[in-house]
Amino acid sequence: MVAILLIEDDPSVRTGLELALKRQGHSVTAYPTGEEGLDYVRDRRPEIVILDVMLPGIDGFEVCRRIRRTDQMPIILLTARSENLDVVIGLEAGADDYVIKPVEPAVLDARIRAVLRRVDNGQANRSIHGDLVIDRGSLRVTRAGEDVHLTPTELRLLLELTRNSGQVLSRSHLLRAVWDHGYAGDSRLVDASVQRLRAKVEPDAAAPTLIQTVRGFGYRFAAP
Repeated sequence: MVAILLIEDDPSVRTGLELALKRQGHSVTAYPTGEEGLDYVRDRRPEIVILDVMLPGIDGFEVCRRIRRTDQMPIILLTARSENLDVVIGLEAGADDYVIKPVEPAVLDARIRAVLRRVDNGQANRSIHGDLVIDRGSLRVTRAGEDVHLTPTELRLLLELTRNSGQVLSRSHLLRAVWDHGYAGDSRLVDASVQRLRAKVEPDAAAPTLIQTVRGFGYRFAAP
């Protein structure tokens, strides 16, 4: 059973998803506004947040940003639109994945389970890449001695890239390894998440030396 916080304005969608997720065996707490959801996060810690983008008052992007200031719990966005801008904004706000509405409960349940699998134990060792240190046993990442706060998706992306250091990994490979699905249209998830990860681990995100783009193929982690 997964403890889920569902924040959805539309009462019919909220009730439908709440019932469907409970039938899947999850514990669900649902609220119609971002303010109520944030209050719940401050008082209780759900295992995952399912968050609609279009909310009254504080929108889903801002709710996501505020959660990320203090917590790295997994977040899935629900969006009625599939424009690249929405996806990029959501990922930049700290979301781990997104699902297009209308939502098929089985699809959402699969995405929930996939997100929760993203932080694996990895190999119990440390790898050092310049001033970047990755401890796979404790799942701790530091840069110049300071903790690097990564979302679950960013951490798994970094682990996958470093586990295959020197190899070019295609976007489809990263989708399968990190997001547990291989929908070709979701390659933008990879690109946006790589940009966020670079901002946290690269000495200069504008001129990356660790996570390199291999045009037409994908990405390669090149340790200094």
